[in-house]
Parts: sequence; C-alpha cells; structure tokens
Amino acid sequence: MAVAHKGSISMGLVLIPVGMYKATIDNDIHFNQLDRESKARIRYKKYCSHCGKEVGSKDIVKGYEYEKDKYVVMTDEELEKIKTKKDKTIHIIQFAKMSEVNMIYYEKDYYAIPDTGAEKAYELLRQSMLSQKRVAIAKTVMGTNEKLLVLYPTKEGLIVKTLFYHDEIAAVPKTVPKMKLEENELSMAKMLIDNMTKPFDASEFRDEYQARLREAIMKKIQGQEIVEADSGAPSNVIDLMEALQKSLELSKHAEKDSQGSLTGTA
Repeated sequence: MAVAHKGSISMGLVLIPVGMYKATIDNDIHFNQLDRESKARIRYKKYCSHCGKEVGSKDIVKGYEYEKDKYVVMTDEELEKIKTKKDKTIHIIQFAKMSEVNMIYYEKDYYAIPDTGAEKAYELLRQSMLSQKRVAIAKTVMGTNEKLLVLYPTKEGLIVKTLFYHDEIAAVPKTVPKMKLEENELSMAKMLIDNMTKPFDASEFRDEYQARLREAIMKKIQGQEIVEADSGAPSNVIDLMEALQKSLELSKHAEKDSQGSLTGTA
C-alpha cells in the first residue's frame, strides 16, 4: 500500500517519524458513462480555453484567480517554500478525552506506521494515551491545506483522523421539536433497545445492496431480466405504541431464533 503522507509526530522535543496510510478500501462498483446509441465510453479531455489544444498533466500549473481572468501561478516549489518546520510535522497541540471530540468532525482515517527506529517512541505515546483514554489534537499541512487531526490510540496502533474545522460544519437546517412522551412509550422503547443490544462486530456487516447489484449485473450479462426485489410499499406508522409492541415481539422472536441456532450448533 502506498503511503499517503509522510511526517513526524512531534510532542514537545520528541519526534516520531511516521507514514500515514489510508485506512479504508473502496469496494463499490463503479460505472463508466457511455453514449446511449453507440455504447462507446465517454472521455473527458483537458484543453486550453485560449487556443483549444489538448493539454497533459505536465503542461498544467496551479493558478489563483485574483481578478476576473487574471491569475497568479504558484509552482510546487513555491508552495513547499512557504511551509514552516512545524507544517512539515504532525505537531501535537494538546490532549483531550476521547468523548470530547464530536463524531461530526471526523473526515478521513489513516494508519500511522512508525519508521524503522521510531517504534519505541511510537509505542510509548500509544500506550500512554490508551491507558489514560486520551487522544492527541494535532495539526499538519497536507497538500495545500493545514489539517486538524486527532491521533487515536487503539490496541493495534495509532489512527490519524483528519477533522473538519468548526466553520466547515453546516448548521442544523431545522430545529427538531422536543415532544412530550408518555412513560409507557419510553419503557417499551427501552425494552426494545435492550432486546436489540449486543456487542458490535464490524465483520458481521456487509454492503447487501452492492451484492444485489453485482448479481443484477451478472444477470444482465447473461441476458436475463432484472426482477424487482421488493414490490411492497412502505407503510406509515400510525399508532406508535402498536408499532413498538410489534417491534418488541419481533425482536424477542429473533433473539429466540438466534439462541436456538446457537444451541443447535453447539
């Protein structure tokens, strides 16, 4: 796996050289755009708006439009020159409790892997944060942006989470009214939650729609017709208590079925 970013975690005078590797894999099916009639693939070309000639990546530079149709060009060397030593490190600003970072700020995850010779300092930082249930709030420059980061300790290593800045989070579009609830409604909802609660295991879940999509693609390749998966219309909840009661009964049946299958396989 290629390294996405190189830097050193700096904590005071301690420097820990690390590489950041993407923590997720894109398993989605991707479609190409085709011409409806010829079924030929649609290609996008980059061309000069002045002379109309096609240009390659080596002929493209970064330009900032400071007035209408007026640009200042910034080279990669110039962008690198304005980086300070601090910009080139993943410098820890402070530590915080894990629970204090709102999940809405999380953007992307990376594995932080120590360079050879930095393993001990890396492990010291990981174990210290994990034992105190702390995360490190840090900053670094990636590309042309200064990224706010969280260094998150796990049993396996450190995960670097890039964060959105506060001003990048959109306001809630509409205030949700706080409705008055009956005690029996709350009690039944809590019972339903209890019945459906079990330890989270990420390996139990998969993208079921993508699986159906792959199956549908194979059927089309074989010349078969795509059959509607579910023709039933969604029903609106009219009676909240009735819906809760039925949901509770279904969860109890599901729990019994699960326990029965476990007993049968024991």
